Amino acid sequence: MVLNFLFETFALGIKNIILHKLRSLLTTLGIIFGVAAVIIMVAIGEGTKQAALEQLRQLGASNILVRSILPPESDQATARTTRILEYGVKRLDYRRLRELPGLSAIVPMRDTQAKVVFGEHRVPAAAIGTIPEIFGVLKLPLERGRYLTQIDFDCQHAVCVVGSVAAQQLFPYQDPLGQHIQIGAANSGMVVAEVVGVLEKTGLRPGTGFINREIDQDIYFPLSLAQTIFGDTIVRNTSGSQERKTVELTEIWLQANEKVDVEALASIVDNVVNLNHPSKDYEVKVPIEILRHAERLNRMFNFIMVGIASFSLVVGGIGIMNIMLASITERTREIGIRRALGAKRKHITLQFLIETTVISLTGGSIGIAIGSLGAVSLPHIVRLFNADQNYPTSIATWSVIGSFIVSGLIGIGFGLYPAITAARMDPIEALRHE
Repeated sequence: MVLNFLFETFALGIKNIILHKLRSLLTTLGIIFGVAAVIIMVAIGEGTKQAALEQLRQLGASNILVRSILPPESDQATARTTRILEYGVKRLDYRRLRELPGLSAIVPMRDTQAKVVFGEHRVPAAAIGTIPEIFGVLKLPLERGRYLTQIDFDCQHAVCVVGSVAAQQLFPYQDPLGQHIQIGAANSGMVVAEVVGVLEKTGLRPGTGFINREIDQDIYFPLSLAQTIFGDTIVRNTSGSQERKTVELTEIWLQANEKVDVEALASIVDNVVNLNHPSKDYEVKVPIEILRHAERLNRMFNFIMVGIASFSLVVGGIGIMNIMLASITERTREIGIRRALGAKRKHITLQFLIETTVISLTGGSIGIAIGSLGAVSLPHIVRLFNADQNYPTSIATWSVIGSFIVSGLIGIGFGLYPAITAARMDPIEALRHE
């Protein structure tokens, strides 16, 4: 009996909605846009978080980076004709850090800032002197050839391993293996290095505040050779000025034995390096900070955007209430007839609540479809305008389920007042209504 009543009431509510298709659709626009906005915004936040997780996996959750930076006081030298700058991480720091307990590996790196040329091709690659352990610490998979070896380092062999992007730029129509590239220039130090290995593409790019160059454009050769050929001083001549920079090491990568010790070890590393650096000409970075930063941004982003989208849902709810109040006025005589035939107040209330809930849930379902389609399409749309831009999205299940439930609650909450208003009508006055 109860089921029959509910079914009949539901069917009557659906029938009344179908009779006014356009009005019902316009009524749900606020719900549609609100739900779609929630799903798209949450998908953007989740995509950013997933990208940070992937970058954390590639960089290594147990790694610590000590990087040379230009100290703030050195900026005063910009007005001089000749700038002499000496800053950054020293080999002494490397030797001290190597003695720390809890490390499984430590890798020094020196960006020579030398030009890289092959034939007529000159690319903006970073020619980096390092040691063979770099490939394991940074998790750089080999596509072809071989890595640098300890013999290469000890004997200062003129060999190099190139990143995937650098290989494509230098050798667009040739096999990189066995080719010889020129690093540097005759007037400032030069080495002709044989390509012995090509790395797989990592996709790691600057932009997170952690990486300041595109890893796939790196060219790695023995640090011992880099120190012999290029030394520690880089001289750059521009129109009317000269800049001399002395940097012993550009970066030092440390790998902790245990992930749980990374942040504590990073603090110790900072204290050790600080002993030899009165000015802050270095920084200590931990890849896990990428994830923490992404999570903070994600929470803030979701809070702001869901809050903004909630206004749209509330406006949609107000629209539903407004339309239903107008509908009650139109259907006053119908309500009077139903009451005269024995319908109770709860029956009238339930009928209008079903109508508002169905309208709201329909809008929520359409919004979920539009929002999901928009979230999936957004990365492709962005790439149409900028092929190099990656804008990942990931649809969160909780946002879809939550949006559907909230849209139903909006229908119930904002439909309750019109439903009670209709149920409290005097049957005799309702029957007299024209």
